[in-house]
Amino acid sequence: MGLAKFIYKKVLGWKVIGDFSQDTVKKCIVIAVPHTSWHDFYMGILLRATLGVKVGFVGKKELFKWPFGFFFRLMGGAPIDRTSGQDKVKSIAQVFKTKEEFRLTLAPEGTRKKVNKLKTGFYFIALEAKVPIIMVAFDFAKKEHRISKPLYPSGDLKQDLALIHEFFEGAIGKVPEYSFTPNT
Repeated sequence: MGLAKFIYKKVLGWKVIGDFSQDTVKKCIVIAVPHTSWHDFYMGILLRATLGVKVGFVGKKELFKWPFGFFFRLMGGAPIDRTSGQDKVKSIAQVFKTKEEFRLTLAPEGTRKKVNKLKTGFYFIALEAKVPIIMVAFDFAKKEHRISKPLYPSGDLKQDLALIHEFFEGAIGKVPEYSFTPNT
């Protein structure tokens, strides 16, 4: 058992429900919900190491400056300029087209505070790049990560969001009062 797996399972007492096969899904958007605390970052790193899957992430460019920029890049991060007026969906979707293997994790709540509506950029990136969405629930109450089967976007946002909301229902974040509860 590797160090990350030991920490994840034995020290912290977490478990994984579902499967994330690196061999079957070489390109996808991974959405992690709820995102309520900085603890989500290291739990995601431990999960990815436990599963032995290569998954990257994007973060605001300010995170990638001195003194932590090197660390975030080493962890698989890439800076993104969140200045308004840019077509981030098309530029991120283009990255999928240039790589043989690329799994991108996003937190569709867009903040660590309480929200009742997911930002939909992840959905349109998946649609544009023609890649599936894999959902990962970070449930701190049960100490488990639940992983969905790949969801290929149908183009019917309302229908697909209903499935996504259903998957995340009941997942409690590190800060319970900030956990995602959709307005339906």
